[in-house]
Amino acid sequence: MRPIRPGDRGPAVTEIRAVLTGLDLLSKATGPHSDEFDPATERAVRAFQQSRGLSVDGRVGAETWRALDAARWRLGARTLYHAVPVPLTGEDVRSLQERLLEMGYDTGRADAIYGIRTSRAVAQFQREVGLVPDGTCGPHTMGALRRLGRKVVGGRPQWLRESDAIRQSGPTLVGRTVVIDPGHGGTDPGVVVADGPLRWTEADLMHDLASRLEGRLAASGVRVQLTRGPSPETCLPDIDRAQLANSLGADVFISLHTDGHANPMAEGVATYHYGTDNGVSSATGERLAGLVQREIVARTGLRDCHTHAKAWDLLRITRMPAVRVEVGYLTSPTDRERLIAPRFRDKLVEAMVAAVQRMYLPIERDVPTGSIDVSELRAAVAAGTVVD
Repeated sequence: MRPIRPGDRGPAVTEIRAVLTGLDLLSKATGPHSDEFDPATERAVRAFQQSRGLSVDGRVGAETWRALDAARWRLGARTLYHAVPVPLTGEDVRSLQERLLEMGYDTGRADAIYGIRTSRAVAQFQREVGLVPDGTCGPHTMGALRRLGRKVVGGRPQWLRESDAIRQSGPTLVGRTVVIDPGHGGTDPGVVVADGPLRWTEADLMHDLASRLEGRLAASGVRVQLTRGPSPETCLPDIDRAQLANSLGADVFISLHTDGHANPMAEGVATYHYGTDNGVSSATGERLAGLVQREIVARTGLRDCHTHAKAWDLLRITRMPAVRVEVGYLTSPTDRERLIAPRFRDKLVEAMVAAVQRMYLPIERDVPTGSIDVSELRAAVAAGTVVD
C-alpha cells in the first residue's frame, strides 16, 4: 500500500483517526470526525509507533496499518479460533497468549497470531478446566480464564522454555540451519551514498557481507540460506522473508542492514530483537542480539548503540531466534570507510559467527567476548573433531 502521510485526506485517514481515538491517542472530541491527516494525527501515529516498537516516521505504511488494525481488538470482544489459511491477528490474541504463558501453557512467542500452537494451548487449558477442548476462545473459555490466576512462578515461562530448548539442542553448530537476510535488494537499494564517481548502496554491501557470512558458517558445518541473490527483480517484503525462514525450519535468522541519517556524525552498530512495550519478548532472540552486539563492538570498535526490542514483522513472525543488525551508518564518513573495506566486513562476519556459537554454549561453558577463534571452528569441522 502507498504510505498515508501528513496532509493526506480521505476515508482511510478517517479510519486511522478512529482507531487512534479508541486508543486514547487522539481527542474524542475531534478524532472520529475528520478526514485530515493533521499534525495532531501525525503525533498520535508517532506515539503509536513508538509504543508498538515500530519505525517511528509518522506515516501509516503497511506494517503500521497492520498494527493499527490489530490494536482495535480487546480480549473478550470476539471469539478467537484457528483460521486457515489466514489466521486471526490482534491485540486480543496477544493478550490471550500472554495470559496462557503466565499460566504455564505453551503458546510459543506472544506474536498476536492465533496459530496452531495457540489453538493447542487453548485446548489444553479447556481440557484441564472441564470445557470442550476445541481450541476456540469464546465466552465460556474467557470466563474460566478470568477466574484462574497464574500457575507458573519463579521466572518467565517462555524464557525458561526457550532456554531449555537451546540447552538440549547441544553446543555444536554442525547441522544447524541459518537464514541470512541481506536487506533491501532489486529496485530498493536502501541507503545510498555517492562521493564523486563512487557510489555505495546498502543492498550491495549487505549482500557481500551476507555472502561472506554464508561461506564462514558453511565452513563450520552450518546449512545456510540467503533470502535474496545479488540482483533479484523485486525486493521481498519482510513477511515473505520471515515465512521463508519458517518454512525452512531455521535455527537462527540474521537480517543485515546499514543505517543512514541526515547528520553525518551519527554512527555505530545496533542490534534488534522481537519485543513489545509491555515486556513481551523472544528470550533467545534477546540473548542472540546481546551476543551479536557485544562481539561486533569488541572486534570492530564500532560505537555501541546497544540492543533494542522491536515488533517489526521480520522479528515478530519468525519462529526462531531472529535479529536485525544495523552494522554502522553508511552516511557516516567514519563508518563508511570501514564498511567498504573487505577486511572490516570479515571482522563483522567473525563477530556474528562467534555470537551464534556462544548462544549454543551452556552458561557454564561460555567464554569471554571476543575470545572465540572462528578459524578453529572451521578446523574442527574439517578434522571431524567437533564435540557434542
